[in-house]
Amino acid sequence: MSDKLKVGILGATGMVGQRFITLLADHPWFEIKTLAASARSAGKTYEEAVGDKWKMDTPMPECVKKMVVKNVADVKDVAADVDFVFSAVNMSKDEIRAIEEEYAKTETPVVSNNSAHRWTPDVPMVIPEINSDHFAVIADQRKRLGTTRGFIAVKPNCSIQSYTPALAAWMKFEPTQVVVSTYQAISGAGKTFKDWPEMVGNIIPFISGEEEKSEQEPLKVFGHVENGQIVKLESDLKITSQCIRVPILNGHTATVFLNFKKDPTKEELIEALREYSGKPQELKLPHAPEHFIQYLEEDDRPQVQKDVNFEGGMGVSIGRLRKDSIFDWKFVGLSHNTLRGAAGGAVECAELLKALGYIQAK
Repeated sequence: MSDKLKVGILGATGMVGQRFITLLADHPWFEIKTLAASARSAGKTYEEAVGDKWKMDTPMPECVKKMVVKNVADVKDVAADVDFVFSAVNMSKDEIRAIEEEYAKTETPVVSNNSAHRWTPDVPMVIPEINSDHFAVIADQRKRLGTTRGFIAVKPNCSIQSYTPALAAWMKFEPTQVVVSTYQAISGAGKTFKDWPEMVGNIIPFISGEEEKSEQEPLKVFGHVENGQIVKLESDLKITSQCIRVPILNGHTATVFLNFKKDPTKEELIEALREYSGKPQELKLPHAPEHFIQYLEEDDRPQVQKDVNFEGGMGVSIGRLRKDSIFDWKFVGLSHNTLRGAAGGAVECAELLKALGYIQAK
């Protein structure tokens, strides 16, 4: 009998759900036990429910093909046979908030890819290498929910992962004004070029809700736990952004201009990037990149085609760091939006939650 933790995937038929499946099919700690989706998929095998809409570049794992999909709304039934769940459901924010809390109240931890609970004060929103200490708020969340083991934890927006790690590495230099433009892949919208042919050769200068997320979510990541909730960073750091959809399948690129209170040299900034690591590296988690951030010296890097899969898509690539004529410095960042930015980041969060004792077998 396997001693792996039993996992459920909510929203298993969508693109992020499919990515969860590819990451978990051979996971050393977790075993896929239950797949859940909308009522229209319930009762079908996973293979039947997905049909010709499998969007990954690797084949559907054999271990899930014949699993019968459950209705995500049948919370007690879905939760009965699992130790925790990943959430990638496609619902309204109010519906997501309600159903994730319902799962948590069955004493089933929820590790969510969704944005609905990112601003719930006692829900940790974690990039594992940066703010794992925020998991401490789970004790207060459990008091509110009336649970002993159930809780909700979320990961941040995919686009901020291409530049927030650099800011984290440079916090000792006290960054202040940050101007960022993100160039975001179509898989961030759950699409492929087959689904969205009008994106071929096209750019759309608007992604609903993304600019607010890009400007505000890093401030929660850099915040602290106080009186049972996460308090946003209180400093001179201000971020303004533009978010643009570009004809790339995977990989979010960011161009960033920034000022510092202190006056670091280029050598100090690069050294800080290359040396930066966190709890996942210390604990050698299964999906932790050995090197969280790489700095690339070439003038034409990072590039999506060459660098998006750095460290299996879980690392962040930074390049083109140089002095600016208006700001202190400017650089370019790149991260894989469905691995580091979405399902992979959530899996790494779950690994860290297990390692720290927050997720255990029921």
